[in-house]
Amino acid sequence: MNDELVAKIKANPNYQELVKKRTGFAVKLGIFVLVMFYSYILTIAFNPSILGTKTGDGVMTIAYPIGIAIIVISFITTLIYVAKANGEYEDLIEKVREDVKDEL
Repeated sequence: MNDELVAKIKANPNYQELVKKRTGFAVKLGIFVLVMFYSYILTIAFNPSILGTKTGDGVMTIAYPIGIAIIVISFITTLIYVAKANGEYEDLIEKVREDVKDEL
């Protein structure tokens, strides 16, 4: 790919919209997952008695369901990103391809 083609792709409004939307969405999802994960870890580090609370007469504490929920939510956020990438972002990528296909 030559520099002229790269410059043309970067100047394409659909490409700029793609980068803006994809970056903003990825940052928001990333921050959400990191805050959730580090909140859990910091709770373990600084106040473990909260997560050590037993859920019943057994040995299970509330840390187990919260930990499992964090894993499940992380998978769900990944699925949301993939669905959006395969839908909205793929449409924008196709528009960029159409705009520059004569130069490929």
